[in-house]
Amino acid sequence: MTEQVQIVSMTGFSRAQGEQGAASFAWELRSVNGRGLDVKLRLPPGLEALEFPLREAVGKVLKRGNVSGTLSLKRESANEVQPDMAALARIKELAIELADSIPGALPPRAELLLGLPGVMRSTAPEESEAQRASLVAAVQTAFVDALAGLARARADEGAKLDEILRANLAEIETLHAQALSLAAQQPALHRARLSAQLAELLGNATGFPEERLAQEIALLATKSDVREELDRLTAHIASARALLAEGGAVGRKLDFLMQEFNREANTLCSKSASTELTNLGLALKAAIEQLREQVQNVE
Repeated sequence: MTEQVQIVSMTGFSRAQGEQGAASFAWELRSVNGRGLDVKLRLPPGLEALEFPLREAVGKVLKRGNVSGTLSLKRESANEVQPDMAALARIKELAIELADSIPGALPPRAELLLGLPGVMRSTAPEESEAQRASLVAAVQTAFVDALAGLARARADEGAKLDEILRANLAEIETLHAQALSLAAQQPALHRARLSAQLAELLGNATGFPEERLAQEIALLATKSDVREELDRLTAHIASARALLAEGGAVGRKLDFLMQEFNREANTLCSKSASTELTNLGLALKAAIEQLREQVQNVE
């Protein structure tokens, strides 16, 4: 049995950390909505070469979204403090000369000389190629873990998003059914409105020919027939449900479909012959806009 693929959100966060030798590090990955896949990574000095392979790794897992990643790296202090012998000899020589030039002055003390700026220097032990390679491998492994965590977070958000989208579609479907019922009343409304306008214009004059009245009503009914828009809206609702059932990276298709939803709702409002149908059209537009906002989150 084929497992159903669910939709995925473009919003998510994950964190992964690790240690290697004297270094500890942590990855933080965040993703938000985006038209395509945009990856930005912040890496500590010396690890910039990792950016390209890590960006490739993201592209194999995610399809859309603005993804930002930050690597925090901390090396345990293992520095050694050693005197700069040349600087110490020069300062000692100057201090002795100064003491000799001052009657009764004491010779310079060693601890005071060592405390002068520039005498003692901190040196970090050099990192071997093997140590560096081990650190890079550990950082990459942690990134893969963080990326998997981000994918899970986006999938979890996608499951919640799927429920919201289906609820929005159900609301649109309900409004659509009500609009269908009102659309059938459009010809009668046009006849009543046109008859009232003619009666007001003609007054006691000879009545307007019934045949001509029927022609005018037929013309108005044709211009204001919303059944075609409602039929297309029926098809769009079915297409949206099919895309949700398909799952995966269907965000672009849904986004395009929202334009078609809006087009039908706008035409429905412009052709409406009654306040009730107009209000329904406006309610449809509001529901479609809510759906469109949620669709922006779909990968």
